[in-house]
Amino acid sequence: MAPVGLLLVGVVTAVAGLLLEAAAPASATLPRVEHPPKAGGTLAVLAVGDWGRRGQFNQTLVAQQVKMGVVGQKMDIDFVISTGDNIYDDGIANTSDPLFKESFSNIYTAKSLQKPWYLVLGNHDYTGNPLAQLDPAIRNVDSRYTAIAKSFIVNSGIADFFLIDTTPFILHYWNKTKFDWRGVSPRDTYITNQLKDLGYALTESKAAWKIVVGHHPISSGCGHGNNTELEELLLPVLKAHGVDMYVNGHDHCLQRISSRDSHLEFLTSGGGSKAWAGKFKATPDKVEFLYDGQGFMSMRLSKTEAHLAFFDVTGKALHCWGLTKNAAAGR
Repeated sequence: MAPVGLLLVGVVTAVAGLLLEAAAPASATLPRVEHPPKAGGTLAVLAVGDWGRRGQFNQTLVAQQVKMGVVGQKMDIDFVISTGDNIYDDGIANTSDPLFKESFSNIYTAKSLQKPWYLVLGNHDYTGNPLAQLDPAIRNVDSRYTAIAKSFIVNSGIADFFLIDTTPFILHYWNKTKFDWRGVSPRDTYITNQLKDLGYALTESKAAWKIVVGHHPISSGCGHGNNTELEELLLPVLKAHGVDMYVNGHDHCLQRISSRDSHLEFLTSGGGSKAWAGKFKATPDKVEFLYDGQGFMSMRLSKTEAHLAFFDVTGKALHCWGLTKNAAAGR
């Protein structure tokens, strides 16, 4: 394998080229799940990340009827987005691993949460058997759990959600033997193809809202801070294609950050269990809200409006805001 620094340079060069090639068919089409909105023309979604700890570190409290369950019921949610690190500490070994039920099925029991969960993988999922979480057999254990590929699209008419596999971007993970890179290595080819496929899918999208979901933050004021690889490789693709929101986990906090040179919002929902790290980093973007604690995020979308909120472990709304879009302009 080439030195990781050379790999990064190679992929950056490829990104510059693929921004010019977005109108051409990509090397492969990202798999899609069709999830049409309700008859009223709105879409309601919850997002939570970094949660799977057998109910420990307040995971059960975040999930309980009085928290996610009640909010989900009031909103009549369509589905849940998981921002990764679904099962700690090392994912699952196979689809019959008891950790899966202990950390998911037995925790998110509220009636309102019996909807599809669309998931990305986090770094902790990669240190187990990441392919087990993608195996269709896992839906025989719990039919909600939907990760049809490491990267895929949820088409909902009003919004397209582009779930992207960010763990392979992170260079220092490649120096650790614990990670399972089956289907990923060589890294530079995998990332280049993924970015090309994403760029093409974003170009083709006719949805009012384009929302990209990944595990790792691009811009963050919490403990992990900004991610250099994603800033250099993924961010240019998002800005070039007018993405509205990038939703991530990894940092165990809740935060909203606005880009200073585009309309892109960076939203962290990584408070599904262990939090309160007390560590912060500077970011050049504008920090609109930051909560170093546990909780989750909601969004209600129409073709012209987005209403979003962060909730803490008690179900209290901490920060609510709205975004508007000119339907004709697509902005």
